[in-house]
Amino acid sequence: MAHLESFRDAIARHAPEDGTFACAIPGLKLIRCAAPTMPMPVVYEPTACFVAQGRKRATLGASVFHYDPSSYLVASVGLAVMGTVIEASQAQPYMSVQLDLDPAQLGELALSYPRPAASAPTTGLTLNQMTPGLLDAATRLVALLDTPDDIAALAPLALREILYRLLTGPSGGAICAMTQSDSRQSQIARAILRLRAHFKDGWRIDDLAGVAGMSRSAFHQHFKAMTAMSPLEFRTQLRMQEARRLMVSDGLDAANAGYLVGYDSPSQFSRDYARLFGVPPARDAGRLRSASQASVA
Repeated sequence: MAHLESFRDAIARHAPEDGTFACAIPGLKLIRCAAPTMPMPVVYEPTACFVAQGRKRATLGASVFHYDPSSYLVASVGLAVMGTVIEASQAQPYMSVQLDLDPAQLGELALSYPRPAASAPTTGLTLNQMTPGLLDAATRLVALLDTPDDIAALAPLALREILYRLLTGPSGGAICAMTQSDSRQSQIARAILRLRAHFKDGWRIDDLAGVAGMSRSAFHQHFKAMTAMSPLEFRTQLRMQEARRLMVSDGLDAANAGYLVGYDSPSQFSRDYARLFGVPPARDAGRLRSASQASVA
């Protein structure tokens, strides 16, 4: 409990208001939110998330993950996820940190402390029980923000400990597979990167299977096992995420936003959008803009 309080206090000192904050420690982000949020599509890079206070829900396909200070979340590939803060208040805001998982650092550790990689790709999002050792290392890492002169010397030590504990923990097999270029997970990860770079374009499943170095049927099977979606469903979620951003942040109307993310048919875009978010695009964008203006007021 003492470590959890220290962890929460360290985040609060460097995330004094709502938002996502980059900091002086590479790959580390601090997150604070003082109210529950609507479900939002996000792309989880290979990362680990540690919660200090509050609760969040991540939805990957039909799978739902709830995580809080008793657990930590690991994304071993870049995944299209619906995320929402479900427990937060002004008195007790949601606070967490996200740590990018560096394959080079993990590869070095995997050579020193080998463990079997996952034999076949499982879901790329896993939830695990927080341990005292991992919480202590995460707390010490964030606390280094109080003494910037110590970061260069001490942050690599705390980061190495965190990665070691992740690698030797329940998700270690999936994390280890990230470091092996010939693992099924790495093959699917290469296809995901290609898909994310070209989600606005037309392509064939065979093209992505070729990037992964798999047959069409094997690729489809392993892709769905890891992402909980088909490649087409994954592309649709990426398109909708970008369309939502274009309408809310850039003020585009639904027809133009749909066209810019790859839709020739406005009606098809509206159907796909409503299927994912539950309401038509124009109504959803107006609701999000109103919520954003209310939070600033």
